[in-house]
Amino acid sequence: MDTAATGLTFRDATDADVDVLVALIESAYRGDASRAGWTTEADILQGQRTDPEGVLEVIKSSDSRLLTVEQGGRTVACCQLEHRGEHVYFGMFAVSPELQGAGLGKAVLAEAERYSRDVWGVSEMHMTVISVREDLIAWYERRGYRRTGKMSPFPYGDERFGVPQRADLQFELLVKSLV
Repeated sequence: MDTAATGLTFRDATDADVDVLVALIESAYRGDASRAGWTTEADILQGQRTDPEGVLEVIKSSDSRLLTVEQGGRTVACCQLEHRGEHVYFGMFAVSPELQGAGLGKAVLAEAERYSRDVWGVSEMHMTVISVREDLIAWYERRGYRRTGKMSPFPYGDERFGVPQRADLQFELLVKSLV
């Protein structure tokens, strides 16, 4: 079976990738372009999802890597891996909207987990997901992540993270054992 996950190249992002990665992340979550995929947050958040400064900060951090995924010379996905002692934080995950639903996200997540376990030797992967994103949480649960019930507040008033369209947004911690 041919999927979007064939012929992938995984590499660390560089400064030269910032603009392409910001555009990819924005296209996966915000605005009308994001509606081509299923990960859109356009109905709950407007404004930006990230900015060049935020992406560059991840690239430059000694404890992080911004995994960039290419297919046919085109950047099609990315994710942040931040080494936090016994676990890795997984974030800034984006898959090109027109390629969503064909296995690319599963392949990226599997590579992120493999790298975290084999290179950094961590035992868990952590992430936070907006708690009203039941479809996204269910996708992660099918991949072995468990809901913890631990919530953290959404940064209302900080437009660097978007402009909320509802008053009940918060993040839930999801965890997966990598051993």
